[in-house]
Amino acid sequence: MLKNALQHCGLIAVLRGIRPEEVAAIGLTLYEAGFRVIEVPLNSPQPYESIRILRATLAADCVVGAGTVLSTAQVAEVKSAGGEIIVMPHSDVKVIAAAKQAAMVCAPGVATLTEAFAALAAGADALKMFPAEQLNPSVVKAWRAVMPREVTLIPVGSITPAAMAPFVAVGASGFGLGSALYRPRMSATQVGQMADEFIAAWHSAQKQKSI
Repeated sequence: MLKNALQHCGLIAVLRGIRPEEVAAIGLTLYEAGFRVIEVPLNSPQPYESIRILRATLAADCVVGAGTVLSTAQVAEVKSAGGEIIVMPHSDVKVIAAAKQAAMVCAPGVATLTEAFAALAAGADALKMFPAEQLNPSVVKAWRAVMPREVTLIPVGSITPAAMAPFVAVGASGFGLGSALYRPRMSATQVGQMADEFIAAWHSAQKQKSI
């Protein structure tokens, strides 16, 4: 599920602060721009309702779920709301196990190789390299040297369109995009403009990698 979505577009929209009354329009705008993974962080207003709305609004090939998931109880709530992916800032193996038992995709946050391999052993489907300001392209390159090729590495944190190409060149599989893509009170039109910039930069980075 996640790999197919990321093959279409390696960008994950992180809608921190989104409200239920605006999430459908913004979700559709992101989908039309090319995004196929959208997460609602659980420290947003009424996050479970926003997840329900996104899942009811968007096509089945768009993976919808939650970010900033901290507990097994929250995993159950996300599942009940129709979410399909659990994204974490940490790598608590109990939360990873709960997500997998619920047949959900899980992307825990990791900052060291020790955490990364432990998360993979616990069943992680992808690794959220967080924060990307600390885990720069040199770190991604070093991780790639010792990790299986199929492991999905997703840097998250202060990613801008201009920052992506160096990460992609050394093996980043995609990116989680937060405030550079969406901030509270942005209109769907404004989000669409940013989405288009990110999509263009993603395609450009892919072309540079293949040269």
